[in-house]
Amino acid sequence: MVEEEMSLFLSEMAGVQPLKNNTTTTISEQKVSTEAQNLRRKQLQVSEQLAKLTLDPNLITAILPDAIVEFKRDGVQEAVFHRLSLGGYPIKYEIDLHMLKVSQAREALYQQILASRARGERCILVIHGKGAKAKPFPGLMKSFVASWLEQIEEVLAFHSAQRHHGGTGALYVMLTKSEQKRIETRETNHKGVKVR
Repeated sequence: MVEEEMSLFLSEMAGVQPLKNNTTTTISEQKVSTEAQNLRRKQLQVSEQLAKLTLDPNLITAILPDAIVEFKRDGVQEAVFHRLSLGGYPIKYEIDLHMLKVSQAREALYQQILASRARGERCILVIHGKGAKAKPFPGLMKSFVASWLEQIEEVLAFHSAQRHHGGTGALYVMLTKSEQKRIETRETNHKGVKVR
């Protein structure tokens, strides 16, 4: 009976041709799909982060136009923070927010922080202006910027700028290292270690 079944199977399969291997197309299709998914995922993450940064002036602490603003996360060394407050780190990029609407400023600030960090920059200058005549209270943009920066996890610390960089109308903002910079630092620090 087994021989009959095998014979019947072989006669049925006599004209069948194997399918061509189509894995190359599948892999490139998967790659395009994955890149598109990654882009959508990244855009969703940015949208979620922006949604956390309030646009309601009633939910932020008002900061006076001439007040010095400072913030640092746990782990930031005092010497590093002091150097930041003196403008001691190179600034390759500055962003001017003081003429923008609050919603535009929020998006521009967050996008610039992400872009600067991706380029490996560690310190940027954010110009928010003093806003002495702002409504509903003086220092509105300054207050929003300080509130947002405290909530953005890529920000390690910030401090009001020195007079030649805008004084209390601007902030030095220190960013976390990008993943690429962390790898480079790890490799640089590892070069002197002897491996057994």
